[in-house]
Amino acid sequence: MLPKGKIVKVVRIRMPKLMRSAMHKPPGNDMPSQNLETAFNVAVEQYDALGVDVQAALKQLGEVQISVHCWQGDDVSGFEGDDTTLGNGLAVTGNYPGRARNVSELRSDLEVAYSLIPGKHRLNLHALYGEFPAPVDRDGIGVEHFQGWIDWAAEQEISLDFNPSFFSHRLAADGFTLAHCDHAIRQFWIEHGRATRDIAAAMGRAQGNPCINNFWVPDGYKDTPACRQAPRERLAQSLDEIFVKEVSAGATKDAVECKLFGIGSESYVVGSHEFYLGYAISRNKTLCLDAGHFHPTEVISDKISATLMFVPELLLHVSRGVRWDSDHVVTFNDELQAIMQEVVRGNYLNRVHIGLDFFDASINRVAAWAIGTRNTLKALLAALLEPTAQLQQLEKAGDLTGRLALMEEQKTMPLGSVWNYYCATSDVPVGLEWLEKVRQYEKSVTSLRSDDPAIA
Repeated sequence: MLPKGKIVKVVRIRMPKLMRSAMHKPPGNDMPSQNLETAFNVAVEQYDALGVDVQAALKQLGEVQISVHCWQGDDVSGFEGDDTTLGNGLAVTGNYPGRARNVSELRSDLEVAYSLIPGKHRLNLHALYGEFPAPVDRDGIGVEHFQGWIDWAAEQEISLDFNPSFFSHRLAADGFTLAHCDHAIRQFWIEHGRATRDIAAAMGRAQGNPCINNFWVPDGYKDTPACRQAPRERLAQSLDEIFVKEVSAGATKDAVECKLFGIGSESYVVGSHEFYLGYAISRNKTLCLDAGHFHPTEVISDKISATLMFVPELLLHVSRGVRWDSDHVVTFNDELQAIMQEVVRGNYLNRVHIGLDFFDASINRVAAWAIGTRNTLKALLAALLEPTAQLQQLEKAGDLTGRLALMEEQKTMPLGSVWNYYCATSDVPVGLEWLEKVRQYEKSVTSLRSDDPAIA
């Protein structure tokens, strides 16, 4: 409480001139404003003083395609047309209105999201997002159920990635699929995995580049198992049966994803990090590292260089766990920056595929895509603008003092000016202008959607 008689001076907070200019950039104008260009030129000079080529960094950034995940748009519900509830270690919290209720709405939301993100990016689909005019179980899905997505992706000039869906199904209700002790259930999921490889290969052939098909299997026990070995033997055998068919690497690449624990599998997950690391090495598969799939104090940034010594490629699922694998929207935090630094410092951009994996139903879903993807790209840009060669030279020379000094100096370099210029020249919103576009779309489109999926 203020002392009696205290006069309070009201201060009007003004937005910096540069941000005001960015916020009022005319829609569709792909030329940066004079203020943006001036700030960019100053930044170029400062980075040049550290030996960093900004234009080369922007060229590299423009070639990177982030695989944006479809399941943020509808809270991992899918379009199979049944009432199966989300399960198998997955949980989406929040009830923000306007989730996509069908394929058409999801595509519309994605198109808006892509328009807010600089660059040309991919789409990551789960198998339960097909178009199913008649009921079909997951062991019977085919290319025809995803032809609409293939055609749409061609129109949008984007590429697709894929995932089998080993969750939210009556034959996964007890927490086991490919590692199930029942042979018939195990065979059902093997057929599902085989079907997804055919679909992914068709996607890859249509788009002219490999469709990454990522296998995440949630099998595990809530409490301490009496036997850890047998389920792992069954999982390995099931995967071998799925992968027995040779598929062109130019059409699709298989990835396997590990996890420490999940809801309902707190004590034991069959597909642990050690299991899949060994499997990927021995079967020459791509290893997927999810930022939320490890102990809260464990990070994947440290694993990138270690695993790439032994596996051909990595798939990264960029996410943000808060105390557990809670898949929060990606923020510009230390671990995100460390992940991108490791990718750049190791010159791994040609061996690392970057995808997103978060789902937040407590905020606008299109905004979640925009925030997470823009932050991922911004962190990658920061890594590309790091004086990596100079830092590694200092380290090699044993000048650890100089290494630390340079690392700290570059942290306050004008990244924002370069990022704003990149957005402007990519013809996407600069600063917070994107948020107003999302709110306009929400007002005119998503807020009008009913909570009843039948009314679509």
